[in-house]
Amino acid sequence: MNDVGSCLKRGAARLAAAGKENPWREARLLLAHATGHSEAVLIGYPERAVETGDAYNVLIDRRAAHEPMSHILGRREFWSLDFEVTRDTLDPRPDSETIIEAALERFEDCTQVLRILDLGTGTGCLLAALLIEYSASWGIGVERSLATAMVAQRNIAALKLSDRGRILIADWAISLNGQFDLIVSNPPYIPTAEIARLQPEVAKFEPLMALDGGADGFAAYRRLMSEIPQILACEGIAIIEFGAGQCGAVADIGKENGLVVRDTRADLAGRPRSLVFGQ
Repeated sequence: MNDVGSCLKRGAARLAAAGKENPWREARLLLAHATGHSEAVLIGYPERAVETGDAYNVLIDRRAAHEPMSHILGRREFWSLDFEVTRDTLDPRPDSETIIEAALERFEDCTQVLRILDLGTGTGCLLAALLIEYSASWGIGVERSLATAMVAQRNIAALKLSDRGRILIADWAISLNGQFDLIVSNPPYIPTAEIARLQPEVAKFEPLMALDGGADGFAAYRRLMSEIPQILACEGIAIIEFGAGQCGAVADIGKENGLVVRDTRADLAGRPRSLVFGQ
């Protein structure tokens, strides 16, 4: 039996030695996960005795080996919503919230009925956030991986959105017809040769399918931009995320396929992160 303070001290030291930037914060999150106590309790009562068995040490070892916190905890917040995360899904990131912000700026009336499409839905975070904001709208999330699609469907169900949101297993938009008012996507954009050089949390643990953008990083964009014009409504928009330094190339691919750049959105660091396309 150990007290909270000694557990945190031991865990933080192990994480600091592994090069983690916020070892105390992460040790506290992992102890909360192992014990079921809230962070507030752990902060307020460092002398409290806790029984963790090997569970806490295992969690600390996993994090020290660079496994993402979201995988260890099985959850990640996006747009103030809680999402299940597994090894089969890309970890939702705050920068992708620029897509939701761009949609809200374009479609200000949140009571209108929009037909929403999320291509490469992953956890379903973009689709779910949009359906929460546009409470009269419906949408489809498309995902190639069965395992990933199952996670997305569970997230949609957990947020009580199953009556308006569906997950479709397909290869991008090839199986779709009809028109959508709002199309969003965060496709894979890392050049194949660069994946091994990413931080271990990404390179070792996130699904390759969600990272690998082909030799130059633009394979998915060429496919998306060739398919989007056929399913984008006349007054609709497509909001597409991309990586650092890719804005100009993605804009050009869109223009080559008859799309018009309506806006560019920056991420939290002020870098261009997504493009808004129209017909």
